[in-house]
Amino acid sequence: MLNSLIFPAHEQHHNNSFLCAALIMGQSNMAAGATIGSNHNSRSPDGELQAGRGFWPGLAVSLKHNSRFASFTMIAKGDYLHELDIPLPFSLVSQNTATDSLQIMPAYWFMHNMYALARNAWKYVDRDKRIDKTQHLEFDYLAPDTINEMFTAMALLEKWTGAAWYAQKGTTADDKQQQRKGAQLLRNNDSILASLSIEATGLENSKRKVVVLKAVQAWQQYRQMIRLYGIGQMIAAVEEAGTFRKAANQWKGKLKRNHFTNVGGQLIPDADLQQLIARIHKGSTNSWNDVHAFYAEQSAAYPTQKLQHALASFEAISGQKVADLKEADFKVLVAEYLSIKTDLCKRIEASRAKDYSNAFRKMMYNNQAEMDEVIGKLEDNGFILQEKKQLAAEKRRLRTWLA
Repeated sequence: MLNSLIFPAHEQHHNNSFLCAALIMGQSNMAAGATIGSNHNSRSPDGELQAGRGFWPGLAVSLKHNSRFASFTMIAKGDYLHELDIPLPFSLVSQNTATDSLQIMPAYWFMHNMYALARNAWKYVDRDKRIDKTQHLEFDYLAPDTINEMFTAMALLEKWTGAAWYAQKGTTADDKQQQRKGAQLLRNNDSILASLSIEATGLENSKRKVVVLKAVQAWQQYRQMIRLYGIGQMIAAVEEAGTFRKAANQWKGKLKRNHFTNVGGQLIPDADLQQLIARIHKGSTNSWNDVHAFYAEQSAAYPTQKLQHALASFEAISGQKVADLKEADFKVLVAEYLSIKTDLCKRIEASRAKDYSNAFRKMMYNNQAEMDEVIGKLEDNGFILQEKKQLAAEKRRLRTWLA
């Protein structure tokens, strides 16, 4: 490991994995044999690799500098010979050697790997044994950084979908027209989407095709998760305030979906971070104690910042103003929140159940009883039981709003 900056909650397997001139933003899992770039691709050693939290390159993955990855990018085994810029969070990146194309499945984790995603968020909180937790480290997979990335991803999916539609029609259009058409098709889940071959641009420094898999489902998953995030923060604010009216009185005024930067695992609004940098340059902040005090102030302010971001995100994705919401509207949103959470709980169990039904996993055991004895029964899985218990508790706690 050389010249790399690694944020909290990083796992790296076996000595044949290495990093060189990399920024890995935490909650990461580096598989054995992963070669995470070289900074000698140009005529000077100036290359870098940047990866958002949740970075997960598979066995023997080889990447090239410069490359950049959105949060929770999983990369399938293979040699990636060209620079990559993957702005779609929760994606699976793979190569199709038969067609010599790069494949991206956005929102892969939501659709096919919820067990690993939910457990990733839980285990790092559980393993955080710091005595002083003044600095708030964000481990939730739904947070300002990932939500902002999902908005970016939705816009790109809309543009690429629109481009595919115009290409199929044999006509051309500018970027705005493509995005507008793509958004219309995706919002209405138009039947023509099934016949479109959607390709991405700007993701790989090569001339080969970059194919987007399950673009429609990904767009829908991003939208659902943004709503879940917004409604979840709204519910927490109402519970803290005691009544919907008290909470709603604080939601007046214009809400802005600010950009946040991951600073060592702590999410800080860009504007505040730039102020700190400016103060350091001016000399008004001139000691580590001053910097640490800034981190502490930001940690204390983060719950409010996150709520404001979540409310602005809800407005952007729903077209509703939170200031106009009535208590009856809130009850509908609570029901939607619990419906999504119930579905996610089922997905968590279903993704883990694949390990019990896969024939190639089962062939190592003489029978089901032996398999259950070695790896435990699915119905006894502690994490799944914990998730079900938490969901049941949420339903009991929020049933007042469902009456």
